[in-house]
Amino acid sequence: MVLSGLKSSVQTDLYDRVIELARRRGFLWNSFEIYGGAAGFYDYGPLGAILKRSVEDLWREFFILREGFSEIESPTIGIEEVFRASGHLSGFSDPIVECIECNEPFRADHLLEGIVNDVDGMSARELEELIRSHDIHCPECSGDLGSVYDFNLMFETTIGPGKGRKGYLRPETAQGMFVDFPRLLRFHRERLPFGAVQIGRSYRNEISPRQGVLRLREFTQAEAEIFIDPADKSEPRFKDVASNELTLCPASLQVAGEEAIQMRLGEAVAEGIIAHESLAYYINLTYEFLRECGIDPERLRFRQHRDDEMAHYAGDCWDAEAYLDRFGWAELVGIADRRDYDLQAHSRVSGMELGVFKEYEKPKRIEVTRIKPLMNYIGPKFKNRAKHIVEALEKLSPEDIDGETVTIEVDGEEISIGREAFSIEKMVEEVRGERIIPHVLEPSFGIDRIIYTILEHSYHEEIVEGEVRRVLKLPERIAPIKVAVLPLLTRDELIRPAKKIEARLKERGIQTIYDDSGTIGRRYRRNDEIGTPYAITIDYTTLEDETVTIRDRTTMKQIRRPIKEIENIVTRLLKREETFNTAFNTDA
Repeated sequence: MVLSGLKSSVQTDLYDRVIELARRRGFLWNSFEIYGGAAGFYDYGPLGAILKRSVEDLWREFFILREGFSEIESPTIGIEEVFRASGHLSGFSDPIVECIECNEPFRADHLLEGIVNDVDGMSARELEELIRSHDIHCPECSGDLGSVYDFNLMFETTIGPGKGRKGYLRPETAQGMFVDFPRLLRFHRERLPFGAVQIGRSYRNEISPRQGVLRLREFTQAEAEIFIDPADKSEPRFKDVASNELTLCPASLQVAGEEAIQMRLGEAVAEGIIAHESLAYYINLTYEFLRECGIDPERLRFRQHRDDEMAHYAGDCWDAEAYLDRFGWAELVGIADRRDYDLQAHSRVSGMELGVFKEYEKPKRIEVTRIKPLMNYIGPKFKNRAKHIVEALEKLSPEDIDGETVTIEVDGEEISIGREAFSIEKMVEEVRGERIIPHVLEPSFGIDRIIYTILEHSYHEEIVEGEVRRVLKLPERIAPIKVAVLPLLTRDELIRPAKKIEARLKERGIQTIYDDSGTIGRRYRRNDEIGTPYAITIDYTTLEDETVTIRDRTTMKQIRRPIKEIENIVTRLLKREETFNTAFNTDA
């Protein structure tokens, strides 16, 4: 467990202790603190900023280096048309109710949690009736609550001076990749499958964010949009992960009120629990990434959306959820099959065709029925307008012809055309392919939620020599500081070699700090708290034989090694080419 040897006399819960450490050690700070702060905003301090960049870089390693996806960067402000197409203008809202006495706003559905089951999808009127019937009052002042209404969560802005053009701060990074689809398709030589990724800020004007870093008004998302052939959702690499066993919460078990199960991904696909191989492959990739970040696999599960919460455009959707001490199971990642909803929507609003030409392995000969314009009549009859008449006729299908005449529109004028101007003929054509609208798989990562989860899952306390030792057991890859260089005493003869070691490690690209403030024990504790994996101590023995002590953060084991070997030893440890025990045989 997180607490080892710690008495129950500690009153604060784990969340409070993690946040207190995060504030004190420069990971997370309340934004605008000198002005009293504002809910839904956090700053990353010096160590938090490095940790966040390390997590983002690890994500890039998974999705760009390993998967070969292309990263783009689009504006955080979008024009109105984008969000009309995406559905955010009409459907991106939460039910809100305000206290008549203190004017405090609340999520109406949240006020009913634990009182009424299955409030998802209820209308504002239905929620208001339930609040009234259950005599629910303001949680802050016990005052009466007003009417429930829908509140759009997007921040609205104006692009340009004066009235300008209406715009919105984006509520997700995904739309930039959908809007750029034609360019991305050309970049990938008009062939499926391919993936695009984006890491950046998103904005949601949350009604009453009360979950710290888990519910922010400005947050960082890392999203991948994987464009695939709708007729082929197999994944060649799935065979390599099919035997992996994950904790799954299928929708059917949730409805039955049963617990999660351990299941191999291959079995989940074969039994139709996960829709197809491609989706299961990215569920596994998400699991591997979160585990690499230091999130405890024992406190991680994948929960399938039930029918009553599944988005109307989704074929299947799973959330990666982590168990947190105060909040229970919290969503970190959503992995969805969005089908062709987004490209179809943007195609309708923009008027652009957002499809892919799928070439057949062998051309097909098919019988088709076509409308054939008769130029010997159309030319003399319509003269300069003949070309437009022909184009309008060719756009029609035989099903559009009802009777002996058809009405077409040319330059805003309706023209009635008789059968003397066209014929309907059957012919055999060679077809080399067809245009299809790709389906989209989307793993969407909430980076800030992942950061907090890493901190909580890495946080440990134990009693050492009668004192509480607090330590962040961060993986070497993402720890903000990799090595602390510590002279035993603040004496020039110890400081000089310590500074040289610090410089040599930094030349290797290893994030290193020098610390000579306080006793050596206090410095060890300080670095344990920020997750520094290794500490190098320079003492008077160093001056005699040019050796130093290397200390492991997690086990507190120590070993002496020559200064000349330090860079290579630390590099191997950080790359996990060796563990502390195997490198130095400390168990012997």
